Amino acid sequence: MPPIHNPTQDEILRLMKENNKMLHAMRRNAFLGGLVRILVWAAFVIIPAWLYLQYLAPIVQQLTTTVNQAQTTGAKAQVQMAEWQKTLLDLEAKIPGLSPKK
Repeated sequence: MPPIHNPTQDEILRLMKENNKMLHAMRRNAFLGGLVRILVWAAFVIIPAWLYLQYLAPIVQQLTTTVNQAQTTGAKAQVQMAEWQKTLLDLEAKIPGLSPKK
C-alpha cells in the first residue's frame, strides 16, 4: 500500500525545516554576537593598558625620578643652609661686632 499523500504533513515538514533553519541562524548570531561583545570589552581594557605601558609609563617613571631628585636636592639644600646658619652663629659668637645692630 503506497503512503497516503497528506498536504498537512507536507506543510508541517516545510514549517519544521524553516523553523530549524531559523533556530540555527539564531544560535549562530547569538554566538557571533557574544564573541564580538567579548572582543569589544577586551579592546576597551587591553588597548588603554597597552597604550599606558607603551607611552605613558616611561614618562611617568621619568617624572617620578625627577621629583625624587628635586626632593633630594631640596633636603640637601636645607641641611647646608642649617650648617651655614650654625657657622654664622658661631662666627658671631667669636666676633662680637659682627652681629647686625638693632
